Amino acid sequence: MATKPDVKKLASGTPSSAAYIGNSFFYYNNGINSHITKLLAAAEPSKPWRSTMITISGSGLDWHDIDSYFRPNAVGRYSFDPDNNVVFNDLKKLFDVAVVMDSSQGPLHPVLEPVFDDYAGRNAASLRKHGAEPVFFMSWAYKDKPDMTAPLAEKYTVAGNRHHALVVPAGLGFARSIAERPALDLYVDDKRHPSLPGTYLAACITYMCLFARSAEGLAWRADLDAETAAYLQRIARETVEDYFG
Repeated sequence: MATKPDVKKLASGTPSSAAYIGNSFFYYNNGINSHITKLLAAAEPSKPWRSTMITISGSGLDWHDIDSYFRPNAVGRYSFDPDNNVVFNDLKKLFDVAVVMDSSQGPLHPVLEPVFDDYAGRNAASLRKHGAEPVFFMSWAYKDKPDMTAPLAEKYTVAGNRHHALVVPAGLGFARSIAERPALDLYVDDKRHPSLPGTYLAACITYMCLFARSAEGLAWRADLDAETAAYLQRIARETVEDYFG
């Protein structure tokens, strides 16, 4: 990867809410948001936190109508408390941050690449208009196409620099783990979507990017054994540290 990220932390500080806008890479394994929420609860049990996944299967950045997600009395109007009661939210701001992801081949495909470039800017502008800081989620290479890693990392980093947005280097984390422990399968059978360890690794990387601290030592393990969870927590930290320098 030739380009280095200019943005190394959230401009708005520690968030209290987040939207995850993307596709099935986010919603596999009960959703990346649920694992980030559990990691945060393990670190700060009393911290207020609200998050929502807004996903369309197979979607790219251009599939999502960002402005419609911020219309009044729609997304985020209510949520559920620990006892599964409906709670109606009185929100001054809908989301502090929004983590957005394109389709896994969008930034690299000869037809879709200019769409990625265009809608990265459009979506970042729409989110800022509504008071949410944009964050780009760098997706991972397919299991049988590891050469996707470097160009995906380059495209997301360039987009992050162009639009002054933080980038979550999930794809680089997948590559690091595969190089160190190839027997730990981060994919399901289709060679694209994440297995539970894959989702957990992506969640640990995103957690560190959003909250500026490692997930190492946190009790939430997502039903993984303690050694595997600790390994993925370490890989996440090393990935983020190397990416941001």
